[in-house]
Amino acid sequence: MLDVIKARRACRSFSNREVEDNKIKEIVEAGLLAPSGMNRQTPIIIVIKDKKVRDELMKLNRSIMGRDLDPFYGAPVILLVAANKDGLSMLDGAATIENMLLEATNQGLASCWIHRAKEEIELEEGRKILSFTGLNFDDYVGIGHVIIGYPKDEFKPVPKIIKDNRVFIK
Repeated sequence: MLDVIKARRACRSFSNREVEDNKIKEIVEAGLLAPSGMNRQTPIIIVIKDKKVRDELMKLNRSIMGRDLDPFYGAPVILLVAANKDGLSMLDGAATIENMLLEATNQGLASCWIHRAKEEIELEEGRKILSFTGLNFDDYVGIGHVIIGYPKDEFKPVPKIIKDNRVFIK
């Protein structure tokens, strides 16, 4: 497991190669298996593979970000994580996202954690884009996105340098 953790890095350049459904399923399962406060399992995962929906969400996220670039870096699959509104939503959703990032690496895929899901589901435009879910987004807070796919070019992550003075033992 430590090898997967060491190998995981954010990728910001994806190819158009389709991601296999079995890989998406296992990544989603890893997210659903994440720990949650009192095992309430409040996070939900919205899988977006449809290019039209992906592009609509990309344009909304780009406008929220205020920059003229694809915030999903061309990734063909977006996994939007939201959670029921309660005091632990952000923590539970972050655990869900981390599990999915690690499983994406384990599956040989590239990934990146992307923000602004909170704003997306607060806006009427975002709710319209995600209306296919049938969810009442008044009950949810957006946590983030995991974008997944195959890297556009050969992806060679640089080893992570761990900063000093982050562990204290007595």
